[in-house]
Amino acid sequence: MKIVVAPDSFKGSLTAKEVCDAVGNGIRRVFPDAEIIKTPMADGGEGTVETLVESTGGKLVEQKVKGPLGEEINACFGILGDGKTAVIEMARASGLPLVPVHKKNPLITTTYGTGELIKSALDLGCRKFIIGVGGSATNDGGVGMAQALGIRFLDKEGKEIGFGGGSLDKLEKIDMSGIDERIQLSTFLVASDVDNPLCGEKGASATYGPQKGATPEMVKTLDKNLAHLAEIIKRDLGKDIKDIPGAGAAGGLGAGLMAFCNAELRRGIDIIIEITHLENKMDEADLVITGEGQMDFQTIHGKTPYGVAKAAKKKGLPVAAIVGSIGEGAEVLYENGIDTIYSILEKPMSLEECIALADKLVERAAERLIRAININLFKGVELLETKSLCYKKNT
Repeated sequence: MKIVVAPDSFKGSLTAKEVCDAVGNGIRRVFPDAEIIKTPMADGGEGTVETLVESTGGKLVEQKVKGPLGEEINACFGILGDGKTAVIEMARASGLPLVPVHKKNPLITTTYGTGELIKSALDLGCRKFIIGVGGSATNDGGVGMAQALGIRFLDKEGKEIGFGGGSLDKLEKIDMSGIDERIQLSTFLVASDVDNPLCGEKGASATYGPQKGATPEMVKTLDKNLAHLAEIIKRDLGKDIKDIPGAGAAGGLGAGLMAFCNAELRRGIDIIIEITHLENKMDEADLVITGEGQMDFQTIHGKTPYGVAKAAKKKGLPVAAIVGSIGEGAEVLYENGIDTIYSILEKPMSLEECIALADKLVERAAERLIRAININLFKGVELLETKSLCYKKNT
């Protein structure tokens, strides 16, 4: 039996690789001789760097950069095995976990550190970039990132505006003359799992501002400021990015990367599937197991399990998901590639207990899943010589 294991991380408890290992241990309790193809996955958020570095034989690079509040922090990015492609999670330099709860304020947080990571990768010879944009603390439209790359954002007196989304209303002119010339020689892919436009009811500020510390009044200010930025970009650069799906990712960093780096936006999971050659690994498989921390109505909007399931269904393979919890609307996945969902919960448990026992809980859930499949095999569900699961009624 060949089983492909391709989960996302269980955020806050297990990396995608650790989930793979736990699922593999559970499988071997039932099928000790099974061929298990472990492929840790991500969707552009947490774990993207490690997933792609590991799958391509690349390396991690540490760098001191400005954090979201302008303080010096340690961050890292990855260089893939080809030595030319950098993979950057913006959250490593500009992410919400880097901001203490009492200091959350998207009026002042900046993506400058993300730009510094790009510059560092340029210095090391990278000319291809994959930028994961999940988990941001920012709402500056990517202006901080662009400032780190030499682009100037000037007020009516010709002075540089400050950091943060709260300063964008002062912008009068974008001066591209100082941009790092290597940007024009590079290609950028934005790995995102959201399709929000830059502004409006579903825009960056309204949708994600509150979790970054924005009050309702701040949301209005931030949205207005991003709209102003979009107008200046359109006037000075000739690029209309305001309503492009995904422009609102990471507080408008998606828009900034398109405007200043000519980036292409793609679903993160599609990029990961391509680079890890996941579809090829599914050849002649019997089963695909994926998973994530919580599966709910959001999963279908570009999250890892949905992307993995779509790839598996191209080959007619059954797909099971092992998850930390099953949330509202998860049942929509049954009609979109996921055949069964197994929660790791075995009894009422606190979040702290679940995190502490996560590896064992995943392992035991995988064992239960495989034992259920094994029962079906003995009760009329035949494993064909082609090694694909085919359900037949008893006659």
